Formats: sequence, C-alpha cells, structure tokens
Amino acid sequence: MLEMEEIILASQSPRRSEILKLMQIPFTAIPAKNECGVDPSLPIRKAVMAVARKKAEEVAKLHPGRIVLGADTVVSIDGEILGKPLDKQHAFEMLRKLSGNTHTVYTGVWVCGKKFSGGFTDSAKVKFYPLSDREILDYIATLEPMDKAGAYGIQGYGMRLIKSITGDFYTVMGLPGGRLLRFLSKIAKS
Repeated sequence: MLEMEEIILASQSPRRSEILKLMQIPFTAIPAKNECGVDPSLPIRKAVMAVARKKAEEVAKLHPGRIVLGADTVVSIDGEILGKPLDKQHAFEMLRKLSGNTHTVYTGVWVCGKKFSGGFTDSAKVKFYPLSDREILDYIATLEPMDKAGAYGIQGYGMRLIKSITGDFYTVMGLPGGRLLRFLSKIAKS
C-alpha cells in the first residue's frame, strides 16, 4: 500500500471515490465547481487531460499545500466525443451509435502537489453488443446513463451492453487505478 497523506479528489463521482477506496488512498472529495467540456481543437488525449487539470487546479487554489487529484472521462467513436447525455433522447442517440460498435474511452488524470504538478491520459477500447431499441430504452429507464460519459456505466447495469474490453476496466469506470498508483508513488518519492 502507498503511504501518503490524505489527498483531495476534485470530483463528485462515486465511481472515482470507490476506486480510491479500493486503492486504500485516504481522500476527501471536494468537487470542482466549474464543469468545462473538452476543447475540440486539441487532440483528444490532451483535451481530456486539460479538463482534469482545470478541475485539479481550481480546487488546489482553495486548498494550498494539499495534493489534489482531478480526472475526466470521455467516450469517442468515429472521431466524435460523447460526454454526458443532456436528456433521455440524447442518451438514446448515444447508445444507438455505440450499438454493435467499438469505441474508445479516455480518462485524463491531473495531480497538483506541493512541489509537483503533472498528469497522464489512459485509454481503453470497448465493444458493444448490437442493441435493440427495447434494450436501449430499458437501460435508459434505469437512469444509470444520465450522469455518465457515453451514456453508460460499465460497472452497473451497463455491463449487459458490453461484449469486450481491451485495456484497463478502471479507465472505463473513470480512474485508471493501477497507473494512478504508480504515478502517485513516483510523486511521493520526489
């Protein structure tokens, strides 16, 4: 286990909190107030990390001297970025695009520390089963898709939609735990 002081998670995501608990990293969740979208002019890896950085830096300004972790996750299919759905119809449209196809999930991570600031982006490929309209509507009825990038949660009811995954399951869930642990270990040694 990594021995470190309590960090601040600049997110209200219960999934990111769950992952940090599994990693046995002490933390307090203090979400960033200013949600911003990815900059479409940047390559997706840089864009998602830039959002994570903005979240971490916003919270770090309010808590100087503390280690702050920001993260952001997006889904990309055929060059289109799918964030959180605006409503049920938008969720339906997103899930229809993902049906039977492979997409990429990107999670950007940024850590602001006392003497260090840096981050990384991780990605994983996810293939969906072909979905009927009824399957999509039944899934939307659970309300699970409404606060998730790409309108699904791999760790919940959404697991019924997924045929395969290549990469880190936790990247798709919202925080690549193994890579983050190694990243934080390097920071702790510096």
